[in-house]
Order: sequence, then C-alpha cells, then structure tokens
Amino acid sequence: MAMIRVLHNPRCATSRKGLEYLNSKNINFEVINYLSTGLSRDIVKEILLKSNLKPIELVRTKEEYYKKFLKGKNFNDEEWIEILTQNPKLLKRPVVIGKYKAVIGIPVENIDKVL
Repeated sequence: MAMIRVLHNPRCATSRKGLEYLNSKNINFEVINYLSTGLSRDIVKEILLKSNLKPIELVRTKEEYYKKFLKGKNFNDEEWIEILTQNPKLLKRPVVIGKYKAVIGIPVENIDKVL
C-alpha cells in the first residue's frame, strides 16, 4: 500500500488539481474514489485524528444536500461523522492522508504538509 492515500472525486476540478500536484512531485500514492467505495467511519476518524480538524470542517457547505437538510442545525461530532459516511459527497476534497498527517488539498500547497 502506498504511504499516501488520496480521497478523490474525478468529477471535481479541485480534486483533479490535487492529483496533478502530487504527480508533479513524483510521489507514489493510492487514489481512492470514495464516491464509489463509500466512506467508512474508520477513514473519517483517521482523517480527523491526523488533520486535527473537527468533523464540521470536512463538510462542503456549498453542497445542495447541506443547504437543504443540514444548514443551521446543530450536530455533535459523532453525528457529523455519521452524516459524512451516509453522504460522502459532503466531504471536502481532495483529502490527502499520509502516515502521520492528513490535509484537505485546498489550496494544493496544503498537500506539502503530508509529504
């Protein structure tokens, strides 16, 4: 398994930029198309642990589902983790996970923190 994993959405320009950035650095990494494979609680918790972010900070608030069903509501961290696993489209991307760190690749230079 590659040391670096990237949670990637091929339809997202920002996510594609993250992959291009890693490729430009000749880094060996594994691409996980999380919209196909789904998001497990374990991977969400790993991202939170390695990124030092709160679950709400992983959520795309511009996503239609968020605006319709979640905006303005209060959820605890466990509930947000569950929401993310049930609705992987809400995850900000790309998420780059290294051995000890994880970052959201926005801007792409953030990825350097994992390398």
